[in-house]
Amino acid sequence: MTQTLAGQAGTHHDAGPALTDRIVGWTLTIGGLIGALAAFVLTVEKIALLKDPAYTPTCSISPILSCGSIMTTGQAEVFGFPNPLIGLATFPVVAATGAAVLAGGRLPRWWWLALQAGTVFGVGFVHWLFFQSLYRIGALCPYCMVVWVAMIVLFTYTTLYNLDRGHLPAPRRLTDTLLRVHSAIPTTWLLILTALVGVRFWDYWRTLL
Repeated sequence: MTQTLAGQAGTHHDAGPALTDRIVGWTLTIGGLIGALAAFVLTVEKIALLKDPAYTPTCSISPILSCGSIMTTGQAEVFGFPNPLIGLATFPVVAATGAAVLAGGRLPRWWWLALQAGTVFGVGFVHWLFFQSLYRIGALCPYCMVVWVAMIVLFTYTTLYNLDRGHLPAPRRLTDTLLRVHSAIPTTWLLILTALVGVRFWDYWRTLL
C-alpha cells in the first residue's frame, strides 16, 4: 500500500527522507502571506512619505531601526520604483502556490522551476539589500527584515522541495542529508546574519545595555 501511494505521488525517493507536501505547502502559504503583508505595509509607508516628506514611518523607532532613512535612498528604488512593489506582485503567487499544494494540486515541473528562479532572485536581492543596509546606509528597516527572513525560508524550502522531487539535479545522498537537517539550514543562515548585524551595530547596542 505504501509503495502504491508513493508511486502515485511520484514525488520523492522511497528510501530517503522527504519534505511532505503539507510542510512545504504551509511554508509557502505562510511565508508568502507574511512577505505580502510586509510589502503592503512598506508600500503604504512609502506613499505616506511621498505625500509628506516630514512623515515619520511607524518602523522608524531609533537611529538604527529606521525605515525612513532607508526609504529615501536610491537602494529603495533599484529598478526605478519602490522595492516593495516587487513583493506585492510576487509573494501572493508564492502563497497561492502553497495553497494549491495544500489542496492536493500537482503543479508542473516548469512551475516549480519558475518558482525556484524567483526565489533565487529574491534571496540574492535581499542579501544585496542586507549589505547595503549594514555597510552603506547604516540603518535597518524592521519590515524589510521580515521580508528577508521570509525570503530565506521560502528559498530554502523551495530548493529542498525541488531537489527532493527531482526538479533539480543533485546526488540523492546529498539531498537526503539536507532534508534531514532542513530546519537547521534557515536557522543557521539567519543566526549568521543576526551575528553580522550585532557586530556591525555593536557600539549602538552597547549604549542600550
